[in-house]
Amino acid sequence: MESELIAHLRRRLPAHPLLRVGPGDDAAVLAMGDVDECVVTVDLLTDGVDFELRKTDPRRVGRKLLAANLSDLAAMAAEPLAGVVALALPRDGGLELAVALYEGMLPLAEDYNLAVAGGDTNSWDGPLAASVTLIGKVTEHGPLRRDGARPEDRILVTGAFGGSILGRHLDFEPRVRETLLLNEKYELRAGIDVSDGLSIDLAHIVEESNCGAVLETANIPIHDDARRLAEQRADGSSPLDHALGDGEDFELILAVPPKEAERIIADQPLDIPLTDVGRFTTEPGLWQIDDHGARTKLVPRGWEHRFD
Repeated sequence: MESELIAHLRRRLPAHPLLRVGPGDDAAVLAMGDVDECVVTVDLLTDGVDFELRKTDPRRVGRKLLAANLSDLAAMAAEPLAGVVALALPRDGGLELAVALYEGMLPLAEDYNLAVAGGDTNSWDGPLAASVTLIGKVTEHGPLRRDGARPEDRILVTGAFGGSILGRHLDFEPRVRETLLLNEKYELRAGIDVSDGLSIDLAHIVEESNCGAVLETANIPIHDDARRLAEQRADGSSPLDHALGDGEDFELILAVPPKEAERIIADQPLDIPLTDVGRFTTEPGLWQIDDHGARTKLVPRGWEHRFD
């Protein structure tokens, strides 16, 4: 029953200095008087598309629900503040499932000092669908947007890419602290998180910034999972193909002025590697240069929700 879930959450959710009224009323009340600008993001995840509940511990699913939204805040270089959760639960076992989902979310929320302010629950005869909405604070260094890349800016990325379906798509760490640190110490012009695929998400920056980009494929950090997946599937796809198009790596793509990019690469200020993988150009579109110096058109690939 929904009332049982609300009672459980009122006992379970930790106190938070921003939260004046939490679950149990018609709406949450947040104390945010010192916040000049907010970032608001929402993600809807569904069983069978973003996870397979029959094969997965629901606590891992719950963690992903929150982590995917935190990754959007990371892409904007925003500090997490509060969030609400909406669940469409299957009728059979819905209460147990909801409790497990929250148990997966709450450690991550506490780690990022995020107030879980409430939300809504429904039940139906379909599979689990869950939506998380987060509010983040824009820092004094401003939000990081997609439309700021300029020709000759370098393309820097965090981490490594490809093969996330082998498990990392559930257990990744959103790069919130990393982007906040980078945005504070260096000049960043644009950014995006890689949720749909390295090449297709880079194409989003290119489109919004009215420029082009060239990727140096020999420099792209390829995750060991991409190599394992290419071996498992044996369908002719290479580890590089998986790195460019698999998606759900939840790493960052950043546009950085050339001299500043040199400084970042030399400093390596994060606990994860930062790699220079190419540059933005005046020529529109995406291009790739292989390790032999051959330059070819790069067709963006990755995940896209399709509907009529």
